[in-house]
Amino acid sequence: MNKKDGSNRKSTSNRTTKGKTTGFSKPKPAMDKRSQKPKKATPTAAKTTTATPAAKPKVKSDDIRLNKYIANSGACSRRDADIYIQSGNVKVNGLVITEMGYQVKPGDVVNFDGATIIPEKKEYILLNKPKNFTTSVEDDRDMRNVFELIKNSTQAKVQAIGRMDKNTTGLLLFTNDTDMIRKFSLPNQKSTKIYQVTLDKNLKFEDLEKISGGVSFDEHKLYVDEISYIEDQPKTEIGIKLRTPNVKVVRAIFEKFKYDVLKVDRVSFAGLTKKNLPRGNWRFLTEQEIINLKNY
Repeated sequence: MNKKDGSNRKSTSNRTTKGKTTGFSKPKPAMDKRSQKPKKATPTAAKTTTATPAAKPKVKSDDIRLNKYIANSGACSRRDADIYIQSGNVKVNGLVITEMGYQVKPGDVVNFDGATIIPEKKEYILLNKPKNFTTSVEDDRDMRNVFELIKNSTQAKVQAIGRMDKNTTGLLLFTNDTDMIRKFSLPNQKSTKIYQVTLDKNLKFEDLEKISGGVSFDEHKLYVDEISYIEDQPKTEIGIKLRTPNVKVVRAIFEKFKYDVLKVDRVSFAGLTKKNLPRGNWRFLTEQEIINLKNY
């Protein structure tokens, strides 16, 4: 190794002494080429430029899709709003917009079918419904409507999520958030509701086990998440957890096993409870509760 090193040094010194021009003229271009490689490739520069469009969502948190903006104003559903947009019946700041997915920014003026529209602020109201109040105007006229109980809560056009007959009590959620209404009205939703049911007689253990395995109605099987006797209560008091938005199903389950249902009280709705909410009272949801519902 030392000999090789020595010979290398010798040849280097020979080239140096023979002439600086001839000795270094060959390596210089090679060095130049190597130094130019990064400049030609410029991978970092290329990545930076392409990264900016990717991080493109210049969409701010306050921006909202045009069809949702229209739906939130109460003019029509989001699906119908898409049709109006495609047919050129929607203007933003005086310009006709036909682009699907167009984002409306704060301060934009939206004109829908000849009229300026403004979306309502989202409101979320939780009511502990008492007996003898109905959610439907078509029910017995002698019964009072649940909207009487929340009439002083907001000026927004809120709707009840789901229906409750006059005899069912407990948690009922109102909102003008059409996305949330749709989400919790779907038959295949994942949100759970817990009901306390009072029966006319003790629920037999074998019937409790049968119900826990699911109940069939018209060839459609309804799955029950949980069912149990309520601790320290008579066996006429049953707790049942379901995912269906249909309250009537609760009565139907026990009636199928020849029990009369005396009371149905919804004690939990998608994680919301009756804590500190007396019967007949309402309250606004907290910011965290709204986030939880949206992520449910």
